[in-house]
Amino acid sequence: MAALAEAGGGAPVGGMVTVLLTDDREIKRLNSLHRGKNKPTNVLSFPAEMPGLLGDIAVALGVVRREARAAGRPMHAHLAHLVAHGALHLAGYDHLHAGEARRMERAEARIMRRLALPNPWRGVA
Repeated sequence: MAALAEAGGGAPVGGMVTVLLTDDREIKRLNSLHRGKNKPTNVLSFPAEMPGLLGDIAVALGVVRREARAAGRPMHAHLAHLVAHGALHLAGYDHLHAGEARRMERAEARIMRRLALPNPWRGVA
């Protein structure tokens, strides 16, 4: 979580995070139940409402595998990026507007650099 605090450049963010690695069917069910979208997605974040807990992250390994293959990226790097993405959502980041998206992408790039993994946004138009 230290990378999260440094990524944001703001107040430190801390707490326990649970990561669920699941299949496309389960992520589709969760996406439908919690977001009203009846399709699989790569990552979902669920903020906690208890002190000491940051929240839960669910990752669909089938979606991640297909996305990594399509982008020509190693599976482990794409998975790490999506866990970082989900954790940033739990820390209050979002990407609904262009400015927010750029801020979140920069934070993701910093986290990936700290993990000695490639910048997921390099070469993306």
